[in-house]
Amino acid sequence: MRSKFDEQLVHLYNHLIEMGGIVENAITEAKKALVEQDVELAKKVIATDDEVDNKEREIESLCLKLLLQQQPVARDLRLVSSVLKMITDLERIGDHASDISEITVYLSNKKYIKKLEHIPQMADAAMLMVTKSIDAFVKKDETLAREVIDYDDVVDDLFITVKNEIIDLINKNAAHGDQAIDLLMIAKYFERIGDHATNVAEWVIFSLTGVHEYAHRINS
Repeated sequence: MRSKFDEQLVHLYNHLIEMGGIVENAITEAKKALVEQDVELAKKVIATDDEVDNKEREIESLCLKLLLQQQPVARDLRLVSSVLKMITDLERIGDHASDISEITVYLSNKKYIKKLEHIPQMADAAMLMVTKSIDAFVKKDETLAREVIDYDDVVDDLFITVKNEIIDLINKNAAHGDQAIDLLMIAKYFERIGDHATNVAEWVIFSLTGVHEYAHRINS
């Protein structure tokens, strides 16, 4: 019975890694499409959202099957329930990559009001958090998960920098207002991606320790 459960867990791990890879790629391509104003790439990211949603449903089904058939307890139960939470956050990350790309398409025929500098940095930082949070789960590495949580401050600080830059742009020229708001929304989506990666790391810690130390920052 235990060997069967372990086999199903490996299957679950592999699907979670696959889902993580899809959203990691979506973030990378959303950033590239934004910087290069690449409409076709942005549309590709938008289309990827369905793939993320399907993967979430597939993993959810695997988790429920494990719970019903194997009736895990203690650490095994924490593990499966944590995966159910993690895939919700990964699905939201996919949504945000799609949201960013939709704005990219809208802005594609307009020259940017300023050189994009800190927003791509936010994308890189958020991407690093997502990658490390998945790695922490696979490696059962509590220290790595805590590094992800601490690194969220980097994304938050970059968001504040972007927000202040955009406020300054609007103050100098009100005509920049519409695009400035769009760029601020993009920055906010990257900031939310960091928050969701933090949530994943928190659930990794819970799966290992049985303690959820942090209040969720966001639910959307």
